[in-house]
Amino acid sequence: MTTNAEIYFSEGCGRCSLGGTPDCKVHTWQRELQALRQIVLDCDLREECKWGMPCYTFQGKNVLMLSAFKDNCTISFFKGALLHDEHGLLENAGENSHIAKLIRFTAPEQVRQNEEALKNYIYQAIEVEKAGLKPPKGNAPDWPEELQHKFAEIPAFQEAFEALTPGRQRGYLLHFTGAKQSATRTARIEKCMPQIFAGKGMMD
Repeated sequence: MTTNAEIYFSEGCGRCSLGGTPDCKVHTWQRELQALRQIVLDCDLREECKWGMPCYTFQGKNVLMLSAFKDNCTISFFKGALLHDEHGLLENAGENSHIAKLIRFTAPEQVRQNEEALKNYIYQAIEVEKAGLKPPKGNAPDWPEELQHKFAEIPAFQEAFEALTPGRQRGYLLHFTGAKQSATRTARIEKCMPQIFAGKGMMD
């Protein structure tokens, strides 16, 4: 798995066999990703690499990340639910995710045309971290970051999780978020993946 953002933009996340090959999804969206990267860096965020993808932080707090998928590339905000969406560009990261928000791109022109709007969202997200704001708790447990990144790595896993009944989803989410350490949450998710792919709940 890639641990350097610079390598990500040239070779990919390294999570699958396509990494470093012309078929890697990063190459499909090279111009879009580079344009997004420049906008983000212009906003004085620190570029790091987490979960194999470029992650941008403010004073050690995760603010946003860039990702490449088969059909698009995205900029996603960890606390997007707290941003004022005056431009109407933000989408839910997943059907049951109410905190993370993302914007999809399929052409470099889209990035350039929305540069000012993107900077508005980024500066809002920075202010959210400066103020120490936290998203309100909903009735359902939050999707932990580790789960969202596993979805990004394996889209079929997200489809399998969303196909579960709400009760089964809730059981897994409580189990995942019950771990205090990120490494433990990741380990719990990976251990439960075969059960989730089989359409089963934790107690089935």
